[in-house]
Amino acid sequence: MSNIKLFESKQVRSAWNEEEQKWYFSITDIVAILTESIDPLAYWRKLKERLKKEGNETVTNCHGLKMQAADGKMRMTDVADVEQLLRLIQSIPSPKAEPFKQWLAKVGYERMQEISDPEQSLDRARENWQKLGRSEKWIQQRMTGQETRNKLTDYWKESGVQKADEFAFLTNIIHQEWTGLTVKKHKDLKGLKTQNLRDHMSEAELIFTALAELSTRQIAETENAKGITQNAVAGKKGGRIAKDARLALENKTGRKVITGENFLPPAKENKKLNKK
Repeated sequence: MSNIKLFESKQVRSAWNEEEQKWYFSITDIVAILTESIDPLAYWRKLKERLKKEGNETVTNCHGLKMQAADGKMRMTDVADVEQLLRLIQSIPSPKAEPFKQWLAKVGYERMQEISDPEQSLDRARENWQKLGRSEKWIQQRMTGQETRNKLTDYWKESGVQKADEFAFLTNIIHQEWTGLTVKKHKDLKGLKTQNLRDHMSEAELIFTALAELSTRQIAETENAKGITQNAVAGKKGGRIAKDARLALENKTGRKVITGENFLPPAKENKKLNKK
């Protein structure tokens, strides 16, 4: 998922990392708000250089993501998560830092609420999808699929899989097995870039994704899979079950389950949004 959030009428580009389950924000957008610099990129370069000399680990841990620039093109942008941003803000002398800290604190507080009461997270997600025009049937399937996904990732964590790239690797194995496409190829088919693939799946795609992940978890539990190698084997078996079910349905209906359809607004509408 990739959004442009507003902070005091200023734009802050952000992106949701599905595997890490966290938001990343454009550092130069933050710098522009706090410093009102005419060249926030240059300001950030100098600040980054100074912080590196001071041995600041936050700068070292920041990385780049492709985000939509003012001209509509996707360009590499330095990003930071909430924790990294809070540390960077402390290094920027600005009277505007305090309300920004309050804004980030609100984001963190809401996340803490969701952790202690997961129902709040579900309510927020449902409200967002309703605003995007999703049907109640689609929303229910999306939420059910997310619950299935969470149970699988919980099992992976318990069995020794910890790193984000390992989660992505296992997810791709399951996905490719049941769809015949990698996650990236599936996104390409739908014309997606930084958007969350699952937010643009059809009802059938969501159901078969959930079947593949449910099957994977139950097989992994039965076989007591440990580590990335054994869980990868379970993933292929779980994905195969969903693939067989997909092929059976397609043979009966003559309709493909994997589709290039998405929920993106029309191109003209996209251009209007970019100009705002």
